[in-house]
Amino acid sequence: MTKANVPDRCRIVLIAPEDATPSAFSDALSQAILGGDIASLILPRYEMDEAAFQRLAEAATPIAQAAGIAVIIAGDTRIAGRVKADGIHVDAKSELADAVERFQSKMAVGAGGAKSRDDALALGEMRPDYLLFGRFGYDKKPEPHPRNLALGEWWAEMIDLPCIVMAGSDIASVETVARTGAEFVALSTAVFGEGIDPRDAVAKANAFIEQAGPRAAEGEA
Repeated sequence: MTKANVPDRCRIVLIAPEDATPSAFSDALSQAILGGDIASLILPRYEMDEAAFQRLAEAATPIAQAAGIAVIIAGDTRIAGRVKADGIHVDAKSELADAVERFQSKMAVGAGGAKSRDDALALGEMRPDYLLFGRFGYDKKPEPHPRNLALGEWWAEMIDLPCIVMAGSDIASVETVARTGAEFVALSTAVFGEGIDPRDAVAKANAFIEQAGPRAAEGEA
């Protein structure tokens, strides 16, 4: 994916929370989908064993794909193949080149783990399909991490490869991310946190994206 064929507005990437279980998360995901536009869903393995992670992936993948949402499996390429996911996510730089070579002809390969511009450029040279600025499970504060915002803004302005920037736990932080020019905003706690209505959260997120206007990286914001 390049800037020539991505929408000129930021889009939502949902990330399953650490405490996701097949039944409860399937229900929450189904509600979130009713809230409006969602580009993709990332399912991280966290500390789950293989069997538990596969059960979660088997439950969530068909729900998302039926709604036109790409499913990305983080942390287990075998499970990605078993559930016919649309992509895999790799956080270790040492594993990225191999993942791109082995899997990119079959599915998207995304990367994360960059903590600096140099890190990001080194990952980008391996040509994954996107970079994620942020860490799974580290969106507990209301606002996005300043480093992730800064990296996302710099990357969106300078580099053709799409990026995802992790939002905070406050759904209003979506607008802050959207104004960086990033192609995608990642949401987890802000949608799937305790006491939150996933459908309402996604609807609000899309409204905040609309308020932010076309992506700054396109020179229109």
